[in-house]
Amino acid sequence: MKSVKTALLFLVAAFFLVHPLRAQETSKAEARAQANAHAPQLKVQIVFTEFDGDKKTKSMPYSSVFAATGQPTDSMKIRIGSRVPIWTGKEGGFQFIDIGTNLDCNAERLEDGKFGLRIAFERSWIQGEAPIPSGELPQGEAGAPPTSFKEPVIGQYRTTEYLIMRDGQTLESTAATDPLNGKQLKIEITINSVK
Repeated sequence: MKSVKTALLFLVAAFFLVHPLRAQETSKAEARAQANAHAPQLKVQIVFTEFDGDKKTKSMPYSSVFAATGQPTDSMKIRIGSRVPIWTGKEGGFQFIDIGTNLDCNAERLEDGKFGLRIAFERSWIQGEAPIPSGELPQGEAGAPPTSFKEPVIGQYRTTEYLIMRDGQTLESTAATDPLNGKQLKIEITINSVK
């Protein structure tokens, strides 16, 4: 009988110890959800501009509106491009690779009305073609490409950045030069709160 009373006392004590912890966790989750519900909507525009010397050759703008909560689920995710065949020489002969732009952006509201932006950007493109000498091609095999087949030369650029910006600000965050052809890529970012 004494062991039953002890067990009951232990269960009651455990309930009173665990219950406030659960209530605390619930109130934190509710506060987080309420803060996210009042998070500002942010319009982020990212413009990638290519230059050949002083001449602008290409301008590619991307924009999206999302909540500035800092949560991974509230972000801009853009995937745009094409699938390009590459000769592999294996069974089937070709493999397809993705060429284009992958852009991820996440924002959180900081003090003094500023925003912290986490940006991951990847861009790939076909820079040209590399001819394959006809002597290197497997002749007469099934799946062999024609003797005039050329492989694409793929250019690639990747960056990850963390920026602190204020509402309405435009910032040139990156400038990089392609070592193969000397062309320059500049990235400009603008943020605006959406009322």
